Amino acid sequence: MAASFQLAVVSSCVMLWAVACQGALEFGYYDDTCPRAESIVRAEVRKAVRANAGVGAGLIRLLFHDCFVEGCDASVLIDPTEDNPQPEQLGIPNRGSLRGFQVIEAAKDAVEEACPGTVSCADIVAFAARDASYLLSDYKIDFEMPAGRHDGRQSSANDTLGFLPSPFASHGELVAKFAAKGLDMDDMVVLSGAHSIGRAHCTSVQDRLGIGSDMDPRFQRWLRRRCSNDTSSDTGSPTVRQDTVTAAALDSQYYTNVLRHRVLFTSDAALLTSPKTARMVRGYAKGDGKWERKFEAAMVKMAGIDVKDGADGEIRKNCRSVNQRAR
Repeated sequence: MAASFQLAVVSSCVMLWAVACQGALEFGYYDDTCPRAESIVRAEVRKAVRANAGVGAGLIRLLFHDCFVEGCDASVLIDPTEDNPQPEQLGIPNRGSLRGFQVIEAAKDAVEEACPGTVSCADIVAFAARDASYLLSDYKIDFEMPAGRHDGRQSSANDTLGFLPSPFASHGELVAKFAAKGLDMDDMVVLSGAHSIGRAHCTSVQDRLGIGSDMDPRFQRWLRRRCSNDTSSDTGSPTVRQDTVTAAALDSQYYTNVLRHRVLFTSDAALLTSPKTARMVRGYAKGDGKWERKFEAAMVKMAGIDVKDGADGEIRKNCRSVNQRAR
């Protein structure tokens, strides 16, 4: 990434809300302690995305779902245990729909071999989302990700509904959810562009398939056919592509789809219900590269939500479980 973009991000950080800015994070954080950390993560992400682009979409979503609950601390990776049978993974917005765990685990194993006990799972999640964005955008989204996050020790399914924006959310609900995390309306519209990649379960679009929907009729008929065998179960619900035009690319096509009423979620369509966000959608639909630059900055900002340091976090040995404390 160009040095000018780094300086822009750092300079704007001074003016942003403290929680989203987190001065503790640094570019090149592992340069001295684990200089190969980022290249190791990128190699694992590249391997996974080459095999299945959908995993890359999952890695971007994994960062979003991690940061909005408990902050960017890898709490979304924690597996159920006897002591904590309901971690974030099993929350309604996450259950049966998160992807990329194996990539994070493989990257963690490789990094641990190179630099034991040094690189947090939270930083690996952030690096992986950055690298997936780079690869899925055909290298157009290219930025540095500051690091220095510690891993959290708490994870609760009950927190997911309260913090994660719903696919059924109205414009006002979306604005409130993002504002609670120090993200503004522009961040909300820009980050929604990640819906240009990946798939969604039909259970998340059923409310858009009835009479009265603003959805393009031809697109709605296609969705009805695709979702006609929906069993409404976590594992049996059919899935549909979020973008039927450039399905394997992270690009600004999403905004054209919004304008054409060919998007899946109520929360996508809601971007046209406010003059301000509708204006943003029209601007990003031009495909002039502006969205990609804004997405880079928004990802860095989101990846700084409520980060933990050594006082309230740890460097996990295994991303799927907290470290055992000495008694």
